[in-house]
Amino acid sequence: MPGTVGRVPTPAIPVPGESTGPGAAAVLAHDWSATALGPREGWDPAVRAVVELILASPMPMALAYGDDLVLLYNDGYAELLGSKHPAALGRPAAEVYAEIWSLPGFGDVIERAYRQGVPFLEKESTLPLIRDSSGVVEQVVFTRGHSAVRDSAGQIVGILTVAAETTHVTEQLQSLSDVAAALAGTLTLDDVARVALRHTITTFDADRVSFVVDEGGGGWRMVRRVRGELMDEADERLPPLWRRTPADWLGPVALAARSGESSFTRDGQPLRETAVDRHDQKIRSMAVLPLGTSVIRGGLTVGYQVPHSWSAAERALLAASAELIGQAAERARRFETQHGTAQLLQRSMLPEHLPDLPRLRIAARYDPGVDGNAAGGDFYDAFLLPTGALGVVLGDVAGHDVQAAARMGQVRAALRALALADPAPDAVLAGLDRLVASLGVEAGTHELFVTVAFGVIDAERRELTLASAGHPAPLIRRCSADGRSHAEYVDLPAGPPLGLGGRPTTVTVAFPPGDTLLLFSDGVVERRRQSLTAGLDALGDAVAKAGTSDPRALCAVATAAVSGGTEDDVAVLAVEHALKPSRSAAMEVPAEPTAPSRVRHWMTGQLTEWQVPESVIGAAVLCTSELTTNALLHAGTAARVEIDLSPERLLVSVADSGTRGTVTRARTDTLSSRGRGLGLIEELSDAWGTDPSVRGSTVWFEILVPPAEPR
Repeated sequence: MPGTVGRVPTPAIPVPGESTGPGAAAVLAHDWSATALGPREGWDPAVRAVVELILASPMPMALAYGDDLVLLYNDGYAELLGSKHPAALGRPAAEVYAEIWSLPGFGDVIERAYRQGVPFLEKESTLPLIRDSSGVVEQVVFTRGHSAVRDSAGQIVGILTVAAETTHVTEQLQSLSDVAAALAGTLTLDDVARVALRHTITTFDADRVSFVVDEGGGGWRMVRRVRGELMDEADERLPPLWRRTPADWLGPVALAARSGESSFTRDGQPLRETAVDRHDQKIRSMAVLPLGTSVIRGGLTVGYQVPHSWSAAERALLAASAELIGQAAERARRFETQHGTAQLLQRSMLPEHLPDLPRLRIAARYDPGVDGNAAGGDFYDAFLLPTGALGVVLGDVAGHDVQAAARMGQVRAALRALALADPAPDAVLAGLDRLVASLGVEAGTHELFVTVAFGVIDAERRELTLASAGHPAPLIRRCSADGRSHAEYVDLPAGPPLGLGGRPTTVTVAFPPGDTLLLFSDGVVERRRQSLTAGLDALGDAVAKAGTSDPRALCAVATAAVSGGTEDDVAVLAVEHALKPSRSAAMEVPAEPTAPSRVRHWMTGQLTEWQVPESVIGAAVLCTSELTTNALLHAGTAARVEIDLSPERLLVSVADSGTRGTVTRARTDTLSSRGRGLGLIEELSDAWGTDPSVRGSTVWFEILVPPAEPR
């Protein structure tokens, strides 16, 4: 007969004690007699079969029975309910899901399936659920289906729901989009490593992750991150701590990089042969994936301290992550190669060291503009002349390419040669004018744009002679006898740039002890949507208000004087005519673990010999030791420590030869152990700063020396 079925065998519902799950046990123990289902022994055979199916299934399943849609469910569904279980058993679904029942696509589709027998399937459904006693609403993503349940007579008596929470998968897919966006902004392998480690340890909630790349010429370098590492904002901006390994390294990630094959360990000791500490030794399950690029070999690992089954979804997500990271690493390797070429060219064009003189203290700062990948045309120089005077120059060759850098090198070399023959500034610039004109004819262009300011400082006569070819007028910070300071621009006609047949004008001004000369490029004062006058005024005001006339400090003040970013190169050269001669010493520090202790011993002996107060020695040695450690760790190169002692202050600088940019100045209360050196400097010194250059970066600090007590 239509609408009827044959005899259905009555399956045996498991009795209490046979079920191993708390959800099934609660179902069997529940008193159903007060619900539409009635006592268990009276259940319709078809309904009993559905209940048996639900309780035996590992998938989250529930039965909503009768007009009230009272709930009966298994262990998997109980996990989805959270703290609502076991109170939800035998209660109407509308009460259990009161917070979302009236939302479109939830209660209405269940009731329609019950009334009309229309099945429903939604592959991705986001529902705002409250699953614990905190009352916090979670946005939970499900794949869910509803279908009618019929009794032995063929009548619809309930709804069978099968659900699978996919929130975690959805979050992982979103994280893949996020990491792609983050990798798009990376330039160097350091940047790629930071993003890769942050993404993998967060997305996969891992105990240990690592990122490995080959060195290009043999060997590998690896950086890792472990669960629980305290990483603050300052740490995230510092270069990662890479560990170098030889070319024949047999670590799992190196094997994967060589073979191009991924590996997944469910339970074992994957790092037993290559473990470097207890974090590695504790790893029991690990995924190892090659980066999968043709340009750069490397890999990614994700590990746990407990056994872990790597699902197909996880493997696919890991593979996609490794591919994205590999593409970013490939771009970074190309950038670093180009960047290194530009840096090498730039280094060859600028002086290796500035003169070390007792009465004239000199400092320079060079900050390449654009993205740092191009060789710029700004240059500076300072050199002794046959007369005993000091020649100083700062110039700008238009452009940010190899050709501009090459012309800059020609101009700088020619200027020094002309000055050594005849140091008169007007004669030097006249000779340069002819050179630039000749270069223009040779290149077949009249668009060479070169500006230069050249000066001669005669410390014995206490005077400064200057000439300019289209360059901004130099600035002098003058100090009066009462200690007050002000800044003034030299009244120097700029004249036309070189190569146009101009006749430079020479100006001589007083330059007594206590004054500081500042030569600068237009990148220091020019900003978009801001007048040049405003930039010059801001620079003059900042230099006048500086708390010191020290040339290194004034270079830092000058480069930060005008707000807003610039795409132009920034070059500054400062020369202080000291009130009293200073004493200086330097030490080359090899990239060895014992280097900081050697620096401490050398510096203590030197400052003691100079009879520096013990309080100053202690603070200076501690700060220098931390900075030396910082340079060796983060730049990975040898360093140079320089100390300069004047009657008023002790200046210490630590320079590395890496090209990783400046050290981030962070608040001392947010610095982690890796950034503690900067915090100590903040507390123990009277002034400090960083100087970027084409040869790396220099961190310096200054400690005021208390006046000697009268005897």
